[in-house]
Amino acid sequence: MTRTLWDSTVGKKTVMAVSGLIMLSYLVVHMMGNLKIFFGAGQFDSYAHWLRTIGEPFLHYEWALWLIRVVLVAAVVGHAVCAYQLSRRDLRARPSGYVHKRARASYATRTMRWGGVILALFIVWHILDLTTGTVHSGFRPGHPYQNVVDTFSTWYGNTIYIVAMAALALHVRHGFWSAAQTLGVGNAARDRVLKALATLLALLLFAGFVAVPVAVMTEVVS
Repeated sequence: MTRTLWDSTVGKKTVMAVSGLIMLSYLVVHMMGNLKIFFGAGQFDSYAHWLRTIGEPFLHYEWALWLIRVVLVAAVVGHAVCAYQLSRRDLRARPSGYVHKRARASYATRTMRWGGVILALFIVWHILDLTTGTVHSGFRPGHPYQNVVDTFSTWYGNTIYIVAMAALALHVRHGFWSAAQTLGVGNAARDRVLKALATLLALLLFAGFVAVPVAVMTEVVS
């Protein structure tokens, strides 16, 4: 039964919807945490330290953070695998051999496809930049505030981040509405409200995340 559900189009869309909502919930919390940078280095660094001590003394140092990471990795992998498999299934289902060229994929489909690729590449860069410091020459372990300021003091750091957040906003806008349809929440009566909510959520996430590099560029945060 489980195998049949996984192999079905409905099952894969359900996995994408649930994993997408898990990632969206994380993004909202992550954005709110990022905004603590406006309260100064002490507040931001304390918040970053608190993330590693969640659940103590019941949980050991960073255990809760690693549990969150495992859930997120599972959500990202499940989302990406199902998206790829559905895309391949859609291509195989298209008729071929006609004289006229096949119609191009819809704007939403192209946006989701390329947006997903951009976000996947960004996640790798973001981790290497601000978590491990691999691509961050001036990385200082235990000083997240200064590391963030350093990253957004460079043109390429800002460019990569803002482009990725634009892709994220477009992805969320279509993905939220699509998830609602898959999970049976959407219908003709709620369609306009859901689309408005998806747009509002996408704009809030974009504004919240981009506020940090903009603040560093304008020296509101330094």
